[in-house]
Amino acid sequence: MWKSMDTKPALPSEPPQEPIGDGDLVEYSRLLIARGSKSFAGAAKLFDSSTRANVYLLYAWCRYCDDVIDGQELGFGGRNTPATSNERRARLHALELETSRCLEGRSREPVFRGLARVITDNGIDPRFPKDLLAGFKMDVEGRQYATLHDLLEYCYCVAGTVGIMMATIMGVRTLSHLRCACDLGIAFQLTNIARDIIDDHNAGRVYLPSTWLTEFGLTPATLAERNARANLARTANRLLDVADSYYRSADHGVSALTVRSAWAVATARSVYSAIGDEIRVAGASAWDRRVSVSSVRKLQGVGEGLVAGLFSVTRRGQDLSRSREGLWTPPALAGSATPAEVIATVPSWRQAHVSVPPSGLS
Repeated sequence: MWKSMDTKPALPSEPPQEPIGDGDLVEYSRLLIARGSKSFAGAAKLFDSSTRANVYLLYAWCRYCDDVIDGQELGFGGRNTPATSNERRARLHALELETSRCLEGRSREPVFRGLARVITDNGIDPRFPKDLLAGFKMDVEGRQYATLHDLLEYCYCVAGTVGIMMATIMGVRTLSHLRCACDLGIAFQLTNIARDIIDDHNAGRVYLPSTWLTEFGLTPATLAERNARANLARTANRLLDVADSYYRSADHGVSALTVRSAWAVATARSVYSAIGDEIRVAGASAWDRRVSVSSVRKLQGVGEGLVAGLFSVTRRGQDLSRSREGLWTPPALAGSATPAEVIATVPSWRQAHVSVPPSGLS
């Protein structure tokens, strides 16, 4: 399931007492995020005010959908209890219907109206929120992952799509840079999976490729056993190695961002990849407690992010093709398109704010 850096938020259990006007959607979204995703709320402050407002609206919808599927529902009872498979299917279907209404401009729900605004104002392809829900469907249906390729498809749906939509909000339009944004989302999700192997197993989910489990003498039934932890650590390390390759690709993509956006993204990358470092250091004991990074390490990440953001301006205009050699590309980002063709999907009032790099870099 799509995850953030924090635990599940304690969202309000009742609908707003007063209707949320269009002018209040950003503040409404900010409050939802502040209640349950403090790390994200803090990182969002690094963006300029316009970008931050759009980020709030998009992230609030992503969290809302995830929480509805998992039983923490905004406006529908506020439960935080395990749901049956039939309940999860019904919730997913309701989300799909409301998202369709949202994309048609017919939703009255605040978080969906916020999503509609983000999509319209930033020229986001509607396929990406739909692909995110397709990832939730994989969880609801209990999909199993035989190969790394299968797992990467899932990571694209539940996290790569978020990276793409976030990058679009930040003004990214070239296909090569959108691929880097997707890579960052995939890297985050692979890190999540490595951190939460045991928790996910206890919830009936196994994301590690079955071919890897076989190679390391593990099975879905036995991977959580104490005597299997050494081999589980080796499997997790391999997963983190894959994540690192996607992090490295994402590092090249920040060159398309403004300094403030690059600072925010590079900070998140620094802090999140540090989770993987902690998992490696902990080895077989990595799942004795939930791995996290200290406040000091987070502050270090802010500093590293600032340096990366400032340095990114020196890398603008570079050819990114070699940075992704050997990496999987989702079908949604396959092929090629010129910057002009990509920007044509952006509302005309925003096109003046989109810089076009040399056509050979698309």
